[in-house]
Amino acid sequence: MAETETGARATLQKVESAVATIPLAKFLKTNERKYKLSRKDRLRIVEQALLLIESIYVHLPLKRAMHAIDPIQRLRLLKFRLMEGKEGWLQDGMQFHKRMMEVFASTRDLHTVYKLDFFADQVALLPFLIEQYFENDGKVERFTVSRVQEEILHRMPNAGREADFFEPGVEVLYWNGVPIRRAIEMNGEAQAGSNLEARFARGLDNLTIRPLDMSLPPDELNGVALTYRSRTGEELTLNHEWLVYALDSSASDALSRQKKRAALDIKKTKINQVKKAFYVKKTAADVHRFRVRKGFEDIFYADIKRVGGKDLGYIRLFSFEAEDPDKFIVEFRRIITSADFPQEGLIIDVRGNPGGEIRAGERLLQLFTPHRVIPENFEFINSPLNLEICRRAPKNWPFAKWANSISDSVLTGATYSSGYPLTPEESCNDIGQVYHGPVLLITDALSYSTTDIFAAGFQDNGVGEILGTSDNTGAGGASFWWYENLMHALRHAPDSPFRPLPKGVNLILAMLRSIRVGPQAGRPLEELGINPNHRHYLTKRDVLKQNNDLFRIAARILKQKPVYSLSVTLSAWKDDSREMVVRAASKIPLGGKVQHIARVDVCIADRPYKTIDARGGSIRARRLTLQRCQGKNNLLVQAFDGANKLVATYRHE
Repeated sequence: MAETETGARATLQKVESAVATIPLAKFLKTNERKYKLSRKDRLRIVEQALLLIESIYVHLPLKRAMHAIDPIQRLRLLKFRLMEGKEGWLQDGMQFHKRMMEVFASTRDLHTVYKLDFFADQVALLPFLIEQYFENDGKVERFTVSRVQEEILHRMPNAGREADFFEPGVEVLYWNGVPIRRAIEMNGEAQAGSNLEARFARGLDNLTIRPLDMSLPPDELNGVALTYRSRTGEELTLNHEWLVYALDSSASDALSRQKKRAALDIKKTKINQVKKAFYVKKTAADVHRFRVRKGFEDIFYADIKRVGGKDLGYIRLFSFEAEDPDKFIVEFRRIITSADFPQEGLIIDVRGNPGGEIRAGERLLQLFTPHRVIPENFEFINSPLNLEICRRAPKNWPFAKWANSISDSVLTGATYSSGYPLTPEESCNDIGQVYHGPVLLITDALSYSTTDIFAAGFQDNGVGEILGTSDNTGAGGASFWWYENLMHALRHAPDSPFRPLPKGVNLILAMLRSIRVGPQAGRPLEELGINPNHRHYLTKRDVLKQNNDLFRIAARILKQKPVYSLSVTLSAWKDDSREMVVRAASKIPLGGKVQHIARVDVCIADRPYKTIDARGGSIRARRLTLQRCQGKNNLLVQAFDGANKLVATYRHE
């Protein structure tokens, strides 16, 4: 990072204050010189963007069909104007960046981004959050202030009664005189959400927090006039200027640039960082029952939710951006198998999860299902440049297997390559099921990237049902690459078409698209996303009172599911034998169509060894003596119900 950029960040972010900010107008004036580009630089950017979109952008046919867009022609026109000296207002650096951002945003793809690195970690914000809730079972929509940063709000010059009555729970009516819903819709149109649900959700999520490296500065330099209805019913208007806040140097950017199997919404990641810095304050009520080890606190937390007189396990998964996906799986397993963790029902909440390591998401699924997990497939778009990338990429990049099918497209005319998983199937099944109770996944329209892939695998592999607070997930089905990944892939090619970009500008591109398996095999994940099995409209109690109504609905769904348990206790080897104790049980809901456990099969070294019949749906403590085999002595114990359906599994290598 340049010394000037380091100095700017130091000025903006003071160690002693978590809310050090400066006015947006002052920030833009100070950094005005950074926008400027020579004609040569602008031409280089357009040419490289055109190369990426035209030759390797995996979603181009889909985006053209679904949104009637033509980013290639728009880039060609920009190139023509630059080459002919007809730039006009494009000579203004910020206007050029604005046009490029518009071209990339037209793809409705958060994995395909025009990024201003000179604004890295700088975020424009207002000191409050606005959220949507519903009344009358989703028939009446309202918007409320859910969080307020008091320190900033009351630091505002001439803060009067408009600020005094501005608090969580007030109803938001207008944004600069525009009805709040329409203001959110207009902001959503500038975001890259794939479907209508995602665009609206992003319009709301980005309304008061806007990362400047991927969003143009807000137009309202003089501030926003927010009209709200106070708790006493009075309509008041709060006027507040936009501020700029500097995040901690983002580890996520540096980490993601090194990954070719990542799927991450970088903008949402930064918004979540701001929310954590401004609005997450640890209190006694926030002390969770289970302590997650250091290094994983920002990825998930675990707790117990007492709903309707029953304890349910609860995991809040904030991200899949684990530095070591395998260690993440080990830690997650440790938590859900701990002695005090409820085993009769688990809620996994991935709302607002921007994604991360695909391997982390896909390997996690095996912990909850007795069946073999099939990972999602990924495809390249067929082009000579992608063929060159797959052939010349470093040996430790797993892309050579796509080369033959891309080469065959010359003969077959296929648009896409064959599909292969990014996560090897064996690594998706090397642990097996450890949680035998029913599992429910909660999603929303901000669940994106690896979270989309995780939700798809959850549904495709029959792990459990999905409860959505939106009608769809974010629908981001791709693995993305940074521009430097592309340059690195062809670094030894004498005729590589990739050229260094001007300082301060970067490009990110969706390279491989995710294709579903199972009952919806072949269906693309991009744009279509995951439709939940159940829909819940968030209430005001959910928004302001820790999701009380949402958990009540989740508990009701889990109550209708059978609960199985299967445990195996093994002694140490002694004279080539060991003792094994098997326990199994089943609880079936009244009126359920499923059956109790009928038998348990034991296999040693991949061979059948013993069948134990259950009585009344359970096996209390059946002892067996196991003999050591030559070679491997892996143990597989499987429980089947009366319909011969596999319902629980235990594995030991």
